[in-house]
Amino acid sequence: MGDWSYLFSLLDKVQSYSTVVGKIWMSVLFLFRIFVLGAAADKVWGDEVSEFHCDTLEPGCEHACYNWMFPMSFIHYWVLQIIFVSTPALVYLGHAVHTVHKEKRMINDITDGDISGMRKPRYVDERGKVKVKGILFCTYMTQLVFKILLEVGFSMGQFYIFGTVFMVPYFHCTMSPPCARFTGAQCYVSRPTEKTVFIIFMVVASGLSVLLNVLEIIYLLCSRRRKRRKRLEAQPPALLL
Repeated sequence: MGDWSYLFSLLDKVQSYSTVVGKIWMSVLFLFRIFVLGAAADKVWGDEVSEFHCDTLEPGCEHACYNWMFPMSFIHYWVLQIIFVSTPALVYLGHAVHTVHKEKRMINDITDGDISGMRKPRYVDERGKVKVKGILFCTYMTQLVFKILLEVGFSMGQFYIFGTVFMVPYFHCTMSPPCARFTGAQCYVSRPTEKTVFIIFMVVASGLSVLLNVLEIIYLLCSRRRKRRKRLEAQPPALLL
């Protein structure tokens, strides 16, 4: 597997601009997907090609049967999924950094060294934590929706490309040509049970990611509604005419 350190550093910055549920989603992405994929992928799928055999001596038959069974590498597909799912969060990070920096520059221009005229930041609280509100709220919600759509799309794509999550120990390949037209070939997959467990694990992790994104949308909407209610209650009642 490649080096994930650069993606780690970028996603780690996203945590300071995320909600509590968003930090949990980041932990799930780190531990249950990237870390497991990087630590166990080579051991589980390292013999994906070398230990794939078919009981045939026909030139090209075994290679054709392998391509028929595995149109795309599972590892490459999951890496592509993680990169695409992480992209909306990185886009939000860029927009949040730009918005906060722009606000700080505007405040510095307004005050121009006059402490008495200092304006309170809108997107950063007293502790320096970014508040998801205003335009950042819209961007954050948008990236959550895109992450849900990407997760669901890749999960459906996996079932469309590879079929069931259960890896069969052997199958009858009838690719003609190059295999025999009527007899075909019997092909065998190495460690099917271990591969099945790994596939189910990644599917469950993807489903958990979708669930956390949905919960985060609900959390943000409820939090915004609660703050709006408190703001209305804090306002003085209107005078009766």
